Amino acid sequence: MTESLLQRRARVLGPNVPTFYIDPVHIVRGDGVWLWDANGRRYLDCYNNVPHVGHCHPRVVEAICNQAATLNTHTRYLHEGIVAYAERLTAKFSGGLDTVIMVCTGSEANDIALRMGQAVTGKTGVIATDNTYHGNTAAVSQLSTKKPPIGGYAPNIRRVPSPDSLRPLGGSADGQARVFAAHVLDAIEDLEASGHGFASLILCPFLANEGFPDLAPGFLDPTAEVVRRAGGILIADEVQPGFGRLGSHWWGHERIGIAPDVVTLGKPMGNGHPVAAVVARPEVTAAFREAFGYFNTFGGNPVSCAAASAVLDVLEDEDLVSNAAQSGEYALERLRALEHPMIGDVRGAGLFLGVEFVGDGMSPAPEFTARVVEAMKARGILLNRLGRHYNCLKIRPPMPFSRANADILADTLTEVLAEMPV
Repeated sequence: MTESLLQRRARVLGPNVPTFYIDPVHIVRGDGVWLWDANGRRYLDCYNNVPHVGHCHPRVVEAICNQAATLNTHTRYLHEGIVAYAERLTAKFSGGLDTVIMVCTGSEANDIALRMGQAVTGKTGVIATDNTYHGNTAAVSQLSTKKPPIGGYAPNIRRVPSPDSLRPLGGSADGQARVFAAHVLDAIEDLEASGHGFASLILCPFLANEGFPDLAPGFLDPTAEVVRRAGGILIADEVQPGFGRLGSHWWGHERIGIAPDVVTLGKPMGNGHPVAAVVARPEVTAAFREAFGYFNTFGGNPVSCAAASAVLDVLEDEDLVSNAAQSGEYALERLRALEHPMIGDVRGAGLFLGVEFVGDGMSPAPEFTARVVEAMKARGILLNRLGRHYNCLKIRPPMPFSRANADILADTLTEVLAEMPV
């Protein structure tokens, strides 16, 4: 059946549509942290942050169904749902982040955030790290280095080297924060000299796609100061670390200790329902609204707001942020007890964890990591890999993930590594 489905998929969706794993999983059902394939096999989902409060959470499903059966329209009509949700959402922020623009995807949110930088500064230059990902629109796809755009990269984009746990910028973990800030300053000066000017720095405050290096609170302080002095805005992409995933805080920027001008949200916000948002200081939102005529037909529709509000209900009522802290700490302890000559580092926060594999001389080992991912899938554990060289396991389960689930993960990984040739 899987082969036939793959053939049909390729015919109607076109070539090069990615799937996870050499032998893709045909998923038909989900519940909490579990998924089932078409043959009835159960998998522990240690990867998906989209079903943030668990696959098919009944309270989210009920909220979507009830609202869909009542009304769904756009924001040019008055509706209580979007206002009530925006009030609840902004109450989770500090630093004057008091206004919300609702959209459907994180890509749209980041696209708006970049335009906010233009509106505030009157300039167009954007800085990102050199191993980042912020979405699929024409604008934000320019920030990724994975697939160079046809015609080349836009001249107003600059990329700076991303921090690293095992190979720190400048060769020293102690000096890495200053070196990173210096790279940002160099990029700002280059943008100003080129005539584009500097508008914004966008980054994930957990530096997730960069391999989530282990960075202490305050690491980004020198960088934030450079951005402020240059008159630009700081954008925090919270699509991956946000909504309590890191356990200690609701937002990644709180954990690292920066005060962004704009925060973008996405995938976890509606537990799989397509809803996202931009949260910004009022003067930033006002500048954007003045400079751009923006309307999003589906952004902030009543069904999306009902889904997003139900996610907040579940996070609060089931105390899932505390669970992320406690289960995550336990899972990290179990992972750090693993023994294998190719383990270079084990790190993470809350329910965003990873194991980095290296070879001789601490060289990245992406092929070995890929074999580990496939072997784990064969044993019923779904995870994946990321980082500049894709040599770090990406463990990012739904928020109800428990200590018992962590034991299954760690025990299975122990078995896999014991059988894995070096």
